[in-house]
Amino acid sequence: MAPRNRQRTSVYDDTMLGKGNLLVAVESTFDALLAAEDTDGDGKITVDDHGPKSFSPQVLNPNGGQEIEIKGTYHLANLLGELYHAKKRGEKFLDLDPARITENPTHRIERLITTSWWDNLTRRLDASGIARAAPDPKPGSEDISPRIYVPPDSPEQYALFSKFALENPEMRLDVQWLPKGEITAEFIRTLNESPGLLALGMEKVELNGRKEYNGFPFVVPGGRFNELYNWDAVFCAYGMVNTHRSLVQGILRNFIYEIKHYGKILNANRSYYLGRSQPPLLTDLALRLYRETRLEHGAKDLLRHALLAAMKEYYSYWMTTPRYDPDTGLSRYRPIGFGICPEVPIKDYTHVLEPYAEKYNMKIEEFGRAYTNRELKEPDLDVYFLHDRAVRENGHDTTNRLEGVCADLGTVDLNCLLYRYETDIATTISTVFDDNLVVPKEYCAPGQTPDHVETSSLWNRAVKKRKQMIDKYLWNEEKGMYFDYNTVTKKQMSFEYVTTFWPLWCGAASPHQAASVVKTALPKFECLAGLSSSTEKTRGVVSHKNPQKQWDYPFGWAPHQIMAWDGLKLYGYHENAERLIYKWLHMMMKVFRDYNGAVVEKYDVTDQKAPHKVTAEYGNQGLAFKYAPEEGFGWTNGSYIHGLSLLNTHARRALGVGATYEEYAKATSDP
Repeated sequence: MAPRNRQRTSVYDDTMLGKGNLLVAVESTFDALLAAEDTDGDGKITVDDHGPKSFSPQVLNPNGGQEIEIKGTYHLANLLGELYHAKKRGEKFLDLDPARITENPTHRIERLITTSWWDNLTRRLDASGIARAAPDPKPGSEDISPRIYVPPDSPEQYALFSKFALENPEMRLDVQWLPKGEITAEFIRTLNESPGLLALGMEKVELNGRKEYNGFPFVVPGGRFNELYNWDAVFCAYGMVNTHRSLVQGILRNFIYEIKHYGKILNANRSYYLGRSQPPLLTDLALRLYRETRLEHGAKDLLRHALLAAMKEYYSYWMTTPRYDPDTGLSRYRPIGFGICPEVPIKDYTHVLEPYAEKYNMKIEEFGRAYTNRELKEPDLDVYFLHDRAVRENGHDTTNRLEGVCADLGTVDLNCLLYRYETDIATTISTVFDDNLVVPKEYCAPGQTPDHVETSSLWNRAVKKRKQMIDKYLWNEEKGMYFDYNTVTKKQMSFEYVTTFWPLWCGAASPHQAASVVKTALPKFECLAGLSSSTEKTRGVVSHKNPQKQWDYPFGWAPHQIMAWDGLKLYGYHENAERLIYKWLHMMMKVFRDYNGAVVEKYDVTDQKAPHKVTAEYGNQGLAFKYAPEEGFGWTNGSYIHGLSLLNTHARRALGVGATYEEYAKATSDP
């Protein structure tokens, strides 16, 4: 910013000014800035706008203040954001700190995530938070009255929400019990026309002499996702464990509640997700938190509950049919359900449903309802949607890797995560609980005796067995990579996918296997800005018959980056990890600087100019804001904080000035 002498104008109040700050009129400056610089009218100042990229706000400082010329997209967008937040606060004048405009982008993203965005993504399911948590922005849900389903053994929640509904009739909250006993696919289908939230955990607190129930806090991904998602929340938590521990504890307690009352950590806490889970990461999250809080009161007890819950989920969900395949010893994503996934826009299934609609001379929507309601029988469609539900439980919805086959696969990712469950449980029982963990009735899987004792030996045997199965069915020595295994055809798949790095993350790879993955796989997946989900060769040429999927090349996602970073570091490949981290964060910061602070769900890791502009399938999340970003996107925020924590000071400084990895490496290499 360049100062120029000017005369004082308008009205000011000396008390508004901080030392060295500038006083500007909010409304007029905001309007003038947009008029000059937001040439495409989208409420943002980006490199796509064709304004002068220079703006001089009218400064109202006393004693002959200075006129300030603000130059460049990044600085102008920061000014727009400061003005926007002042407008939201109802301020007529803004005490503008120039340092906020010129703030190092490395620090600015970190500050926004830790001081604002996590808070904006936080929800609670209680009387104070139900109004914010209830709306479901996903297609088809806009006009449905809010509803919450409560498990039969949670009378406190039912009483609280019923009381809230009576006292707030304008919200039209419908409070319903879930049935006792097993939740079946047929019951879940009956809820399609009356979807709602699923209750989460609460704690009793005393406030002003009164006992109340407060919901445990949790984080939502952002965008159109306004509920507690399983693996999304975990990767968010990786980025908040050092700054928002109470929130991470809340996420953990809600996961424990879900396992106790729904039998698993849910895909998310909406009624249409009752039949499926998502990638299991509970033990790793619990241990990361415990390592940071082990000296605090209650930390060990929370770890104990998390471990017991993970064991119950392991025995009663992941190691039971139809998910467990007895022939191989591998587990599969295979959730229950009937028909079309109700959270998915029916237009996304047009290519599948159109031939059947024509067969019955029906519109696609009409056929979809009739088929899902079991009025029409189509066995081939049943198979298609079995795999479609499995893809969504897998979390990679969608990718050609899993299309039409997911429910039959012993995937690398799931079996590595269960290997991590087994190793974490074995180690923790041994080192934290003196090799003697009593399992009370509420955590017993079907057939287990209440108060039986779990020791590390049983879990160590499970570790050894799964390692053997991973090596036998998922490892390919010739190709130097891991691949999914089809338990029906009895053949290893050939689709090259970034989950080949997950055995490093969970510790299942031998040193030889890790070296082979680094040598063979890393060059296949590493792109300009990090790791792509699949290889371009495996994805194939995009066409009408082979449409672009969002979880395939050229797109990169935060979870895949984090798993690879941590896995590479675990096996001593620190330089490779640093390079990948730097590339990913450099890309994030470029988009942040060039596009008004945007941080999004996924990126095209091959695009140098605008990697956030993704049109495949559902498009991108994290862009639906005007003037200033207020959420970013959950797990991408987490990847930034986690990645930044793994870089040294020199790398952080280089990121701040926009240096590419090649420039940074050259500057820090030995002469």
